[in-house]
Amino acid sequence: MCIDIIQRVFDAHCRLCGAPVSADQPLCSPCLAELPHLQHACPRCALPLQAAVPPGSLCGECLADPPPFDRARVALHYREPVNDLVSGFKYHHRLSDGRLLGQLLAERVLSERPQVGLILPLPLHPARLRERGFNQASELARMLSRAIGVPWRSELLQRRQDGQHQRETNKRQRLQNVRKAFACSSLPSRRIAIVDDVITTGATARAAAGCVKKAGAEWVEVWAVARTPRPGD
Repeated sequence: MCIDIIQRVFDAHCRLCGAPVSADQPLCSPCLAELPHLQHACPRCALPLQAAVPPGSLCGECLADPPPFDRARVALHYREPVNDLVSGFKYHHRLSDGRLLGQLLAERVLSERPQVGLILPLPLHPARLRERGFNQASELARMLSRAIGVPWRSELLQRRQDGQHQRETNKRQRLQNVRKAFACSSLPSRRIAIVDDVITTGATARAAAGCVKKAGAEWVEVWAVARTPRPGD
C-alpha cells in the first residue's frame, strides 16, 4: 500500500522540477523539451557527431573499424540530468527513474520502426548480479518488450567473465576486459536487439554483438538510453 501511495505521488509530479503533471507524464513539458535528446549521431554506433558533419554520416571509428553490430538506437546524450537518472536507477534502485528512461528509449525505438524479432538484455555476471540485486538492462528490456510488442529473453546471452567496473577503464582496457566475456545460446530469431543503459566506448556492445552474430544472428542492433561523447567533445 505504501509503495502504491509513493508511486502515485511520483506520477503526480515532474521527476526533475516537481511541477504537477498528469499520471501518464513523468516529466512536465518544459523539462521534457530540455532533455538532451540525441539527434545528430553516427547511425552505426550512435557516437554524437559534430554539427558540421552531414546527417547520416558514419563516424571515423566505424569507417576504420566497423563494430559487429549493425545499428545503434539511443535516446539521449549522457550528461545532466540523464546521468543522475541513470545512476538513480542503476545504483540506487529508483525504479521510477528506470520507468522514465525506459519510456524515453521506447519512444525513440518506436519512432524508427526497427525490424527485430527478439530483445536480449546485456547480462551481468552472476557475482555482479548478486552484488547489485538486479540487472537494469533486463528491466529496460522488459519495458521495451511491452511497449513495442517484441519478445525478450534474459537467459540466451550470458556473461562468463566479470572484469573490473567498465566506467573506471579506458577503451583499450574495456576491449581486453570483454574479449571473451559472453556466451550465447541458439537464437529463435536472426534479427536481434541488445539492450543496455549506456554506451560508453562501445567495447561491451562490440563483444556482445560479436557473440550473438557467432550464434547465428544476421542483424544485430544495440538499444541504449544514453551515449557518452568522445573524450574532449
